[in-house]
Formats: sequence, structure tokens, C-alpha cells
Amino acid sequence: MRLAPAPLRLSRSPALLALALPLAAALAFSDETLDKVPKSEGYCSRILRAQGTRREGYTEFSLRVEGDPDFYKPGTSYRVTLSAAPPSYFRGFTLIALKENREGDKEEDHAGTFQIIDEEETQFMSNCPVAVTESTPRRRTRIQVFWIAPPVGTGCVILKASIVQKRIIYFQDEGSLTKKLCEQDSMFDGVTDKPILDCCACGTAKYRLTFYGNWSEKTHPKDYPRRANHWSAIIGGSHSKNYVLWEYGGYASEGVKQVAELGSPVKMEEEIRQQSDEVLTVIKAKAQWPAWQPLNVRAAPSAEFSVDRTRHLMSFLTMMGPSPDWNVGLSAEDLCTKECGWVQKVVQDLIPWDAGTDSGVTYESPNKPTIPQEKIRPLTSLDHPQSPFYDPEGGSITQVARVVIERIARKGEQCNIVPDNVDDIVADLAPEEKDEDDTPETCIYSNWSPWSACSSSTCDKGKRMRQRMLKAQLDLSVPCPDTQDFQPCMGPGCSDEDGSTCTMSEWITWSPCSISCGMGMRSRERYVKQFPEDGSVCTLPTEETEKCTVNEECSPSSCLMTEWGEWDECSATCGMGMKKRHRMVKMSPADGSMCKAETSQAEKCMMPECHTIPCLLSPWSEWSDCSVTCGKGMRTRQRMLKSLAELGDCNEELEQVEKCMLPECPIDCELTEWSQWSECNKSCGKGHMIRTRMIHMEPQFGGAPCPETVQRKKCRVRKCLKNPSIQKLRWREARESRRSEQLREESEGEPFPGCRMRPWTAWSECTKLCGGGIQERYMTVKKRFKSSQFSSCKDKKEIRACNVHPC
Repeated sequence: MRLAPAPLRLSRSPALLALALPLAAALAFSDETLDKVPKSEGYCSRILRAQGTRREGYTEFSLRVEGDPDFYKPGTSYRVTLSAAPPSYFRGFTLIALKENREGDKEEDHAGTFQIIDEEETQFMSNCPVAVTESTPRRRTRIQVFWIAPPVGTGCVILKASIVQKRIIYFQDEGSLTKKLCEQDSMFDGVTDKPILDCCACGTAKYRLTFYGNWSEKTHPKDYPRRANHWSAIIGGSHSKNYVLWEYGGYASEGVKQVAELGSPVKMEEEIRQQSDEVLTVIKAKAQWPAWQPLNVRAAPSAEFSVDRTRHLMSFLTMMGPSPDWNVGLSAEDLCTKECGWVQKVVQDLIPWDAGTDSGVTYESPNKPTIPQEKIRPLTSLDHPQSPFYDPEGGSITQVARVVIERIARKGEQCNIVPDNVDDIVADLAPEEKDEDDTPETCIYSNWSPWSACSSSTCDKGKRMRQRMLKAQLDLSVPCPDTQDFQPCMGPGCSDEDGSTCTMSEWITWSPCSISCGMGMRSRERYVKQFPEDGSVCTLPTEETEKCTVNEECSPSSCLMTEWGEWDECSATCGMGMKKRHRMVKMSPADGSMCKAETSQAEKCMMPECHTIPCLLSPWSEWSDCSVTCGKGMRTRQRMLKSLAELGDCNEELEQVEKCMLPECPIDCELTEWSQWSECNKSCGKGHMIRTRMIHMEPQFGGAPCPETVQRKKCRVRKCLKNPSIQKLRWREARESRRSEQLREESEGEPFPGCRMRPWTAWSECTKLCGGGIQERYMTVKKRFKSSQFSSCKDKKEIRACNVHPC
């Protein structure tokens, strides 16, 4: 279909031209033409008056505000998502925010402001700057923008979206494409926008969190720290609504502060484990050095965790280092759906936020505590001109990371009434085997090694591994697959290929101990992933119970301890190693005695045989001392490659660096250079001369104090004569001598060759009234002789000290 050019007069931007075609084909605008309405507000009103297909109760497309709030806080930033349920999609869209009961014809009808997150996906409309539309005409299933809530007194706001798909426009005044938010009363400041609903899902679900850092010099070039850029270790947990790890508008705990400023998760993990009744899984993942790496070089940090009906929220955070107190993360992400099921996948782009504990404005600002502590808030592009994210036009901050949370398994009877499009109740966590080798031709490998021995010596499921070496990568832009391959296995006599063998899932985490003090019982479960092909019954147990001791005795002298945490990873990557687990003191003995219960346990762990694994590393060494004795420095720790180098390259890092902070360095007193010595203060007999210097910087933080600023030394011009007549005679002789000397200098050219000088001027006023000042006087050239060939015929200057008495 060809558009007539005259009636619409649209902007020539590709996005608007792309939107114009389906609009013209599907809509009937009002009788007024666009020519009769100013572009600045007319086109906005035309968007709102567009008459298109409306389908009641249609949920193919949805407009969602992060957290699903019913109220907004004035000035707060909210993430708005417009999405289509697969397999549907949309080509064009419009997003706008209006005050309630307004038509949008006037500028004051619109509420709040939008901020673009991805300029390749979204842009502001040329003829309606308050509205957001697509940047490029293509199929899409999801877009995101930020909406900054309007100031106090605005009242309720309506967020509206329109969708263009196959030349049909969906625009709803009510339904899934419209969201109403009302202004939150000031008495509720600091309270969560919307109470988190109770979860109605059944069973448990297991998720994998993967963190993709996108903070690089290419994406964020201003002042990018090239040497020490990194993401700290990830720390978080799956928890109930009764526990808040961190949240916007709240205050950072000591644990959050240590992650935010130092990248240390130790205190944060301690705080999480103290809430053992409210936390199901502690989420931990390794740090990433440097902050951005291609995925074919190193796998993105990831961690697995579980949720259940009471602990269905997930929070985590990681520090952007170096920085004053900047982090990214999620707070209370609800993985339980309103349909009593478990969310299948969450993909969230992250921007940095400020913990409110340090007032630095650049990546490497010196430590400057924020007193009093401020609330946690997202960073903006208008925070400070020296900020690396500063934008005078107030644009959005480019996302620095993306987190993907994928459901990988469910356990137990599920009760969601809307079925998932993928049934993963018995999902196999191992990757599917491929019939064909999809290795790129640009990746040159050695042959696969033989399979290692199975890590399990019983009929419990284990793993075995084989490896190959990457000899050459001919094209660095094409990623090469992994050099290690894992396969499930069982011990001798327990073949997976036996038709009468059950395939069982991994054991689910142990349940809490049945009692809080003394000896109790706990259990864990697993399920049948695949029944025997011959139709026989599975006889392998699906439940195990064991005794557990939370506190050995329950007397006034006993400690109240938390339950044991999960076992850490094995200290060895192959062969025999050690693993540890920890617990904490929940309550000290009531009688005030010392707590004697152990807080850590260690046991041996067996990994696949070492001869098949080339990358065998020693444990990390202790952190070195800080590189400085005061102020801000760095510290390192190392580990060694224990396997033979000829077995293949090892890409694991052998050294880690993190920043450390010691007390401020002392600053010594700084002085200027000494002035010239003054003239003798006596014309005859004994006198003295002085010289002075000034204080340039006072001492700080215990630095060396300032030494003397005035020095004196004796001087003696000549003896004073007692007989006045003889003295006058001597003065007359001296005057005649000086006059003859002056005539000789003019004739012989010394000490001012080739010139005649004017007499010295009078001394200038002293620069200080006391404490040592300076006076100056000058001698200027009166006449230069034609025969002069010397450069010493110049103006002269003398300086002397004055008013040297103390103030």
C-alpha cells in the first residue's frame, strides 16, 4: 500500500515512517486533519484518539512496572517493560504517561519523564517528545525504559501503551496495556510500594543465576579504570518477605556497606546466615577480573539456588570495583507467579546504584564517608559533573550488567493452574548430547582424552570427564567450545544403559532440623527422572533421613547455634581434597560462659582422577599486606599451577587483586625557600641580618611540625670610631673614595659595563607589620654607551627582610 504524502506530514525518521504504515492502514482518525493542529501537541493527541482494534481481556501483550506497585513515590525511577507472550511479537509501539482524566492535548497533561535504556531499541517521538516509540522497524518481543515519577501533588498517573502488529493496533484504556499508579502519601515514605503477596505455588523450584558484566571501556569510556576494574564476589540469598537484604530507599547494613565499599562478602554472608529461618539458600559466585571478558575466554559467574512457598524472593548484589560505594543487583525479585507457579526465566539489565555510605563521585575517589548515612538510590546522569556517568542532557545511564535467572528444575507436586510451555519437572541438568560435531572450522583441537573414572563409586549418580586442548584459534571473533566434556555416570555394576535401571535426580538440600535444640531428625528427597524401560518398579530410595544436632545440650550454659550451612566446593579440582561447612552462634549461653561449640567442620571429598585434568591448582594463599602503609592501596593473593604445563594451557587466574584502605597518610609541613639575607641593621659595629620563609602547607594527620621560619646571623661592617672629628674625616674620605670609584666604573665599565645607572630607589613598604616581611628597591639604567657590547647593563633589584619581631 502506498501512502499519500500530503495529509499526514510525518517526520522523516525511519521509526515514524515505519509506524505510519500500519497506523494509516488500520486507523480512522477524527475528521480534523493534522494540518490544523500544532505538531508539538497535536500528534500526541492523535495517538490517544486513535481508533483501532480493541479486544477485551486480551493478554497477548502486557505493560508492567517493575515490582507491580499500585503507588509511586514522587521523583523515583521505575523500570517499565512492554512485552509480548511468545510466539507473538510486535513491530511498532507507543508509550505515554498522562495525568488521570487528561486528554494529552496540552504539555501539562503529561506526567513524569521517560529515560531511554537502549537507544537501538527505543527513542522519543519527533512530533511528540514526551512519548517513546521504536528506533528500528523490526520484530521484537520486549522493550524497557525508565519512568521518573512526577513531583508531589501530581495525583494519579495512567501509563498507556499501543502495539502495532500485522497492521493492527491494540490500544486499551483498561487491561494489560494500561497501568494506573497513584501518588503515595508522604506518611508511607520508606515503605515498599506494594506489599509482597503470599506465594501459592507448590513444591520447590531450582534456579541458576548467571551474571554478565558489560562494564567496559568501550561502553563507558569516561575515566574508565583500566588496571583494577572488576566485579566483586556475588552474595545474596533466596528468602522470605520478612527479611530484606537491601532495597532502594532503605539504609545499607554493615554487610551491604562492606560489599559496596570493599567488595568483601564476608559480613554480608554472616548477616544472611543469621536469618537462617528466613533464608533457604545463600547465593555465592566468584568475582570477575577484569570486569568484562568475551564468553569464549571465560565463563560468566553463576550460582544455583532454590525457592519454596515461604522463601520465594531472591536478592543479590556485587560491587563495581573500583568505586566509592557503587553496586548492582536485584532486591526481592519474586519468583512465584500469581497463577501459583514458578517463574520460568528472568532477564534484567542492571544500572549502578549508590549505597549511601561514601560521598566519592569518581571511580577512584579517596575514601570520604557519608555522614549522616544516606538512603540507597540508583545513580543518575546528573549526579555530579565529575561522575563517569554524567550527561548534561540528563540521558539514561547505559546498563553495566545483565543478570539471567533460569529455572532448571522443579521438585514435588506442582499446583499452578496455567501450565508452562516447557515442562521441566524432570528436567535433566546435563546438556543434551548432539549427534553432530558443531565445532567451528577455525578452532583446532587435539583429540579427546579417555574418560576419567566416575566420581561416584556407588549407584548414586556421579560425573566423569574427558578433555582436549585448543591448539589454535584462527578467528578470534568466533568463540571456541569448551575444552572439557562431562557425562553422568555411576559406579561399577550400575550401568545407565541397563534397561532395568532407574535414573534418579540429584538429592534436594536437607530439610531444617526438626528441633532447635538437642538431637532431632532431618530429611532430603529425590525423584525418579526416568523409569526402567522394562517396566519394572524402581527400588532405589527417594527419601533419606538422618539424625541432626543443632545444639548438643539445652542447659543455661549451652550455645544456641544456627544449622550447618551448605558444604563449600571441594578444595581440589581433581583427586582427594577437603570441603568445609560453617554455622554461627545464634545466642550466647544464658549464664554468660564462653561458647565452646564448633563453628566449622571439614571432611574429605573425592573428585575425578587428576591425570585427566590439566588444570590443577593449589589453594589460594593468604592476602598479602596492603601495598601502602597508609591511605588507599592494593593487596594480592596467589595460587600455583600444580599440573604439568605440557598437559595443556590453564586459563584459570593465578593472582587476584583487591583494594585495601588504611588510615590517612600523615602530611608533613611544607615551607617556601629562604629569602635573601637582609642588610646589616647597623652601619658600624656589631649587628645582625635576617632571612625568612613562609608556611606553604600546615601539617595534617600527625605529620612533621613546621620548623623555624626566621633565621638571624651576626654581621659587622666596621668598628665605630669614638672621636667624632676623626669619624667625620673618615666619612669624608669614604665619600670621596666612592665618588672616584663611581667615575672609574663609568670610564672603565665596571661593575656595570657600558652603562650608567640611576641611584637606588627608596625601600618599599614592608609586606608585613610583624613576623617577618620583605622590602624591595630598584636601580634602573640611565644611559647605555654606544660602545656597549655586554648584556650585563640591566635593571637591578635588591630584597631585604623587615619587621622581623614576632606578632
